[in-house]
Amino acid sequence: MPTVTTAARLHFGFQNLSLAHERLYGGVGLALAEPRLVVEADPADELRCDDEAARPYVERAVETLDVPGAAVSITERFPRHVGLGSGTQLSLAALIAVARAHDLTADVRTYAPELGRGGRSGVGVATFLQGGFVVDGGHPTERFTAEPPAEGDWEVPPVLARHNVPADWRFLLVVPDVDHGRSGAAEDRSMRDAVERADPGIADQISTLLTRELLPAIATRDRRAFGTAAATLGRLNGAWYADEQGGVYRPPAGELVEHLADAPAITGSGQSSWGPTVWGLTDVDSERAARDAGRAALDAAGVDGTVQVVAPRNTGADLVE
Repeated sequence: MPTVTTAARLHFGFQNLSLAHERLYGGVGLALAEPRLVVEADPADELRCDDEAARPYVERAVETLDVPGAAVSITERFPRHVGLGSGTQLSLAALIAVARAHDLTADVRTYAPELGRGGRSGVGVATFLQGGFVVDGGHPTERFTAEPPAEGDWEVPPVLARHNVPADWRFLLVVPDVDHGRSGAAEDRSMRDAVERADPGIADQISTLLTRELLPAIATRDRRAFGTAAATLGRLNGAWYADEQGGVYRPPAGELVEHLADAPAITGSGQSSWGPTVWGLTDVDSERAARDAGRAALDAAGVDGTVQVVAPRNTGADLVE
């Protein structure tokens, strides 16, 4: 039985949302080792999937591959619409599992647009394929100046830079028990509104930040510099999204980020994608202190939630047949 194992990703933000620049979007993020997603598939003459939340993704994979069906099980999963990239990972994992169940091969970058993936950020596709820290090249702005391309009528953004994340770095994940982040049509509308209003000057600041701070920090394995730069990237992105999410961060993420910024074990924190997940950077020796800081942040914000400390992932999804 083909089994595909992948995991979550963090999305720190985009390089540009302004139509005044030649390239739009340009995602920045990295792969995590947990929480994991495990998809198993057997060939079948019809679609069988007991996981109702996953079923639409499996149906699309079956349709895209033009196979009669598959018997698919999701044996591990992580929450949807919390800023950890579950949709892309599930889409691509289902694609590969179903393809291998029928002894087919499927190029992920080729099929991703047909699955509705890679239309803005290429980080989810890139981390599925190779893990690590990724910067993608975005899309030509001219394709988005009126209406965005029809679904699937795009290419996955090219990877401009990719680095292994140091094995001793750890990422605190704080997921408050609040409404899920934007997704689907609501996310599309919010992104379009943000693009139409985006200040091009913020993109100029991000360009300098990326080349002078964030990329040198990951290349030299400077955890403190990386955390500071990634946090700044998130705040700059938040200025673009402020009208759409109720502030630079989506409440209560701002309060969580503020408390984590004061924690000695944390060297940089921010919101992943639309949230509500908040990340904090620490190291293997400070895992317990980081967890305590995450719980304290939830308490200070007056919300329940989960706290987890996870390692980075420097390899792509795993396929076992």
